[in-house]
Amino acid sequence: MPLPAIAATAALALHPFIYLASQSPRRQELLQQLGVRYTLLLPRPDEDAEALEAEQPGELAAAYVQRVCLAKAQAARARLVASGNPNAPVLVADTTVTLDDAILGKPTDADHALTMLSQLAGREHEVLTALTVVDDTGVVQPVQLSRSRVRLAAVSTDVLQRYIETGEPFGKAGAYGIQGRAAAFIEHIEGSYSGIMGLPLFETSALLRATRIDF
Repeated sequence: MPLPAIAATAALALHPFIYLASQSPRRQELLQQLGVRYTLLLPRPDEDAEALEAEQPGELAAAYVQRVCLAKAQAARARLVASGNPNAPVLVADTTVTLDDAILGKPTDADHALTMLSQLAGREHEVLTALTVVDDTGVVQPVQLSRSRVRLAAVSTDVLQRYIETGEPFGKAGAYGIQGRAAAFIEHIEGSYSGIMGLPLFETSALLRATRIDF
């Protein structure tokens, strides 16, 4: 009698852990939520990680986030090979925010954060998260794309400035984190809450099972 699909997948699981090529505490928390064992695989001091996120002229957000995810995956695999650490699959993700076809990345300073949040206030925008896994042979799995829509309330400039003073907007695409204080500004979401955080768990689970991660 053939094994049920879930049992068959478990029987093929070979990898007790995965590398996570991300400094994001949110992605780490989400992997922990799934029960995935992971080790961080972060850029070396001599790597220009920010250069991978540079936009290309005329690039649309969906194409941008998938290209950056792929570039990060290739860089992470090269990093792993060079490190001499035990071989295992590598999980990579990238998130961006888009409004009126403009890509809103991470704010460079408080003024930039205020500009972004003022643009988003009272409007609906899209959050895109691309993710992939590089398997233990170096093959990059097809990039998955999670698309969600978020509507921020019409928040006053004073409220936004107080939010910026908390430091939360920095290091986050669109200058806010839905899992933090900015949750008070979110009127409506459509799509994946975990995708908006930076790692859509449905797509992540499917990728990890496809690459035989034990969790």
